[in-house]
Amino acid sequence: MSATVQGATVGALIASGTARLEAASAGFGHGTANAHDEAAWLVLWRLGLPLDSALGDEPDSVANQPVTPAQQALVATLFEERIATRKPAAYLTREAWLVGVPFYVDERAIVPRSFIAELLADGSIDGWLSDQTRDVLDLCTGNGSLAVLAAMAWPEVQVTGADISADALAVARINVERHGLHERVHLMQSDALAGVPGPWDLILCNPPYVNAHSMAQLPAEYRAEPELALAGGADGMDFIRRLLRAAPACMREDAVLVLEIGNERAHFEAAFPQLPVFWLETSAGEDQVLLITRSALADFPSP
Repeated sequence: MSATVQGATVGALIASGTARLEAASAGFGHGTANAHDEAAWLVLWRLGLPLDSALGDEPDSVANQPVTPAQQALVATLFEERIATRKPAAYLTREAWLVGVPFYVDERAIVPRSFIAELLADGSIDGWLSDQTRDVLDLCTGNGSLAVLAAMAWPEVQVTGADISADALAVARINVERHGLHERVHLMQSDALAGVPGPWDLILCNPPYVNAHSMAQLPAEYRAEPELALAGGADGMDFIRRLLRAAPACMREDAVLVLEIGNERAHFEAAFPQLPVFWLETSAGEDQVLLITRSALADFPSP
């Protein structure tokens, strides 16, 4: 068995934690992309230090701050829990950050990581909206993060967060209250668009889209999340077919749909080869998130 995480300073604990995560072949992608960043997150959180602490070589750096044997033991226990359970770190800390905004999360909802958040924060969607945009739907809202961010981005709109999972909606409710948005963000249980017919000026959707082959290959950390929020059927397009079929009737004339499909562009284009879409650039490139106008959806045969 690998040695436990140990070290007399914050920096030494992070270095030891990094090595421990690497030795255990831990999986990442739920707020961090590598062992060092995740080790820093876990150590700083467990010690009650700011997550944006500077960890350089300067003498007054947090990295050089001494830790007690009791603190070392707490950190070591947290790392062993992370490795033994294979739960994403966000489930252990009960917090995830998206474009700098903190959100509560637990095992009832997927860990928020949608690239749509970037588009809300940088105004990339604004030019597609009309002056009359008032009603926004965040479909498959999960822990409610995109609904909250949409309400923050556009103070004049009303936002509805919808999800088929009552458990996820319970988590979303915590975040709506946490950010003081209960008067502008409404939560509803709905199977796709069935319970939220609109009409909507904008639909945001980060749906289950992982194809069956990829689901079988996912690291254990992803399998710790609700499968309902990930699995998209054989080609990943099961939910998306239903959504695109029903969406035009639920959208106002000038409305648009912003849809995240992750690494499934090839499957999307195979399923909807003639559908005109606009690919939106995010930090992950130009093939993760797309935009479709209502008129484009209305003019093409139902998939």
